[in-house]
Amino acid sequence: MMRITFPFRGAAALTLTLVLAACGGGGGSAGTPVSDPSNATIKPNPHPTTTVTSCSANGIAASNASAATNTVCMLTSDGEIVIELYPAKAPITVANFLKYVNDGFYSSTLMHRVVKDFVVQGGGYTTGNVAKTATYAPIALESNNGLSNLKGTLAMARTSVANSATSQFFINTVDNSACLDHGTTKCDSTGNGYAVFGKVISGQATVDAINIEPRWIGDIEQSIPATEVLIYWVKQLR
Repeated sequence: MMRITFPFRGAAALTLTLVLAACGGGGGSAGTPVSDPSNATIKPNPHPTTTVTSCSANGIAASNASAATNTVCMLTSDGEIVIELYPAKAPITVANFLKYVNDGFYSSTLMHRVVKDFVVQGGGYTTGNVAKTATYAPIALESNNGLSNLKGTLAMARTSVANSATSQFFINTVDNSACLDHGTTKCDSTGNGYAVFGKVISGQATVDAINIEPRWIGDIEQSIPATEVLIYWVKQLR
């Protein structure tokens, strides 16, 4: 499982040195589960599918009110999230994310990592904690773009290798700028940081609800939701 040198979990993560140990914002130790999550007592979401196929009127209104070039709507089992993207600041990252969006890659995936008061992470696993293989090559890290990992911002997850992000992303649930921004060494001695490329403009309450989802207690990091948090779909609005 890929972890950003802070968010990712699983077999691949066992060989990584994770840099978020004792980092602020509830990061805690970025340890791996004590057993294989696929064998854990993680409950499937009671609503595995949805009849909702389009963004809500409120979500579309938020998109229309945004000055951003691109926006997307994400429907999760905890509610809707609308995000504006910043291609002028992170062109490679936005283009990569939109390829996955428009391919339907994120449909029926999970918010597989939820570290309370830190991040919620998705884009790489399906129900049962089954890894979903990325379909495009890793991209160059665009963390030095003037955007900070503030509450509600969208950024790319990666391994300890700077240019390793593929499909996985995270939303900051608190201000993580002192820990995750380019040039900061509080949590990562390399100072490479994590590339912010968007921000939640509607549905922060949904992010907050995911943030407080009960965790599977068998996980050392306590970041695996006890009941799966589904991403039903992500669609580009403009």
